Formats: sequence, structure tokens, C-alpha cells
Amino acid sequence: MKVLITGGAGYIGSVLTPTLLKRGYEVTVVDNFMFHQNSLADCCQYETFNVVRGDCRDESLMKDLVKDADVIIPLAALVGAPLCNRDKIATETTNRDAIQMLCRLASKEQRFLVPITNSGYGVGEKGKFCTEESPLRPISTYGVTKVEAEKAILERENSISFRLATVFGMSPRMRIDLLVNDFVYRAVTDRTVVLFEGHFKRNYIHIRDVVNVFLHGLDNFEAMKGKPYNVGLEDANLSKLELCAEIQKQIPSFVYMEAPIGEDPDKRDYIVSNARILSTGFEPQWPLSRGIKELIKGYTMIRNTIYSNV
Repeated sequence: MKVLITGGAGYIGSVLTPTLLKRGYEVTVVDNFMFHQNSLADCCQYETFNVVRGDCRDESLMKDLVKDADVIIPLAALVGAPLCNRDKIATETTNRDAIQMLCRLASKEQRFLVPITNSGYGVGEKGKFCTEESPLRPISTYGVTKVEAEKAILERENSISFRLATVFGMSPRMRIDLLVNDFVYRAVTDRTVVLFEGHFKRNYIHIRDVVNVFLHGLDNFEAMKGKPYNVGLEDANLSKLELCAEIQKQIPSFVYMEAPIGEDPDKRDYIVSNARILSTGFEPQWPLSRGIKELIKGYTMIRNTIYSNV
């Protein structure tokens, strides 16, 4: 089976791509390598691996690549409020327009598995779990574009949408800015973090369980197609304060406190039910505690000190 992945050298793609190759899939990755990463270097050993340096918004490029694919996984996206706010045009054309173009180019027989985001729920009702039937009220440029992309995906026949919780864990193309990754990095390097609006809650999922849910979708596509699925840990609907307490269990010297003034520009606050994806037989393998332990080991190797003299 031939799989086409846009953004396949990014944070998630750098774990998903080698996993698919090991399982015997033929994988073509399109990426613009905007972060100068070499995260897929080890994949070059596979005869079944193809890589294209290009822009997923280039219709002439994508038209030729799409026609040979059995499965399309569009990972390419500008992610996170700071990056999306810095370049709203690129965010809209990459996160939404490129997905709509792929839907137009693909045949009805070709399968799509698409990562969206559960940040589309915006601010949930206090004490009430967001399900796939809950209203989508995104409050960021990123959330809006991903919700619009999901609409295009679910209007076609052969598609699955995964509404991912906040992802954490190590990747060859690492991201330290994601909330769990960020807090563990601060705990390891600074031993402290100051929280703004520490009661805000979110759901979390490990990057390898994200990869596992894509594999699960490929294996159970006919039964799952046509629906969105929340993908997160049922026991990890946590506030920032609760997340810090979990980190402190493994790094006792970690100190965290709430700022008496100021606010978080990211206003997302919701809890999520993942019952639908669990009902399909999917079982996450990476609880938060295991992921924190992994990150501590990773940050023993990684230091973000490009402008430091030590």
C-alpha cells in the first residue's frame, strides 16, 4: 500500500514515517524542511521510501503525487498560536486550503487519515466533557483553520478525522513548545515554572499513541471511516497545576507557582471524552507518567542554548 504524507519530516511525521516503513508500507514524504531538519535520515535505507522537497500548496506538484497514493495523510500545518498569528496567510493556505485542494485532486477511492485538533472545542462548559457531537468553537487562527479543514475532509466518503489532544513526547524533529514538553523542559533545566491561569484544563496524548491511532485507522478503516474521533488519554484531562504536580512526582526539586497578575494568551479550557475511539478497540500505550520519564531522558541530551556561552 502506498502512503503519501505531507509534512512527513515534522514532529509527528518523523515518528510516523519510519513506523509505516517498518510495517511494509511504501511511503512518499513531501516536506519543505523549513526547520532544516534531518529527522528522516534513517529512512533513506528503505527502498520503499521516497522524499520530495516541495510545498504541499503547489497544485502541480501534488497532482502528480496524489494520483499514485492509496492513502493520504496530510500532516503539513503551521501549529501553535504564536506561529499561526505571525503568518496568518501561510496558516490558512497550509492548514485549510492545501487540504481542500487534496480533497479535490483525490479520487473517491483514495483514503484520507487526517490529524485535526481538539482545540476546536475552544472553551468548554465547566464539568462537561466535550464529545464529537459537541459544538466546535475554536478561538485561535490555528483552531479555525483546522476545523474548516475537517469539514472538507468529512464531506468526502473515504476519510477519518483524528481530533488530537495536546501531543507530548520525544521525536527526532523535537518540539519543546508543546505544553507537557515545555513544562518538563523547564523542570529539568530551570527547576521552576510560573503559571498563568493554572486552572485551565486540557487533554493530552503521547506522540507514539498518535502514531498508533493512525495504524489503528489503517487497519480498521472501513469500520471507522466518515467520522471524527477525539484522541487523548482518558485519565489526562488535567489543569496546568495538576500537570505540574505530575511532573513534580518525578522531579521532586521542581517548583511551580501561579502568577498573581497576568494572563495566558491561550484561552483554551475544556475536558474531553475519548470514548468513541476507545469503542473501536484502540488502547493508548503511553500514560502521562511514562511520557514524562521519556522526556526527562531526552532533555538530558537536548539543551536549547544556541545563544548561550555554556
